[in-house]
Amino acid sequence: MSTLFKTLSTLPLWLLHAVGWSLGWLVFALSGVYRGRFLANARQAGLVWRQWRGAVGESGKLVAELPRLWLGRPVPVQWVGAQHVEEALALRRGVLFLTPHLGCFEVAAQAYAQRYGQVQPLTVLFRPPRQAWLRQLVSTARARPGLATAPTTLAGVKQMIKALKKSQSLALLPDQVPPMGMGVWAPFFGRDAYTMTLSARLAQQTGATVLMAWGERLPWGRGYRVHVQPLPAALPLENAQAVRAINAALESLIRACPQQYLWGYARYKQPRQEL
Repeated sequence: MSTLFKTLSTLPLWLLHAVGWSLGWLVFALSGVYRGRFLANARQAGLVWRQWRGAVGESGKLVAELPRLWLGRPVPVQWVGAQHVEEALALRRGVLFLTPHLGCFEVAAQAYAQRYGQVQPLTVLFRPPRQAWLRQLVSTARARPGLATAPTTLAGVKQMIKALKKSQSLALLPDQVPPMGMGVWAPFFGRDAYTMTLSARLAQQTGATVLMAWGERLPWGRGYRVHVQPLPAALPLENAQAVRAINAALESLIRACPQQYLWGYARYKQPRQEL
């Protein structure tokens, strides 16, 4: 399987995205469970067909582009809002990037590491794959100058707190469902979803600057555009209110480009019991 990934990594991005678009629609057509969850989530957000249809193919592109991003040549990246990153780094304290399941979250971290990693390294929270071969591949592929990873474990949480207190940067997906006991139920597009408190606690405990960031996938394989913007307002001190504020900010971000959100993600599922 690693050999296949290496072979795919040599293909042009436009071809991988074309294959991914077809794959996305194929899965949508054949999997009733996936299709039902996708449609339910999109309707919960109040979207109509013309708003969510693009997300079907984009979900497939998310998978097909991974070999190129992990093992292939660098891809073209544009920036919108880079001044927010530079202003945050100038403060010489931790920076917390909140990236929802929107667009290409892999490229956002890579682009930061390439542009700012020597100034202030970035640690990314991720859930290690269950398959041993994929776990090894991901670990190797994501290891690059200015970019470290932290697993979704207690040790990983300690690693993240340490990174922020050392005035480094951190990135996580705040709309990822955490284990039981690590979140609260909070509205997300009008329906309660179990939402991590980790992002709010990290910001409150370390005084880190909070920025929202995501990687827009440009059409026809032309590359990506990384968007960065600050939160609309300072986070409330109370955890539950802070989580609500983060969810509201994420909703605004997603509504600006719903065709690249991962609507098939089981956002409203029951949290698992163990960390």
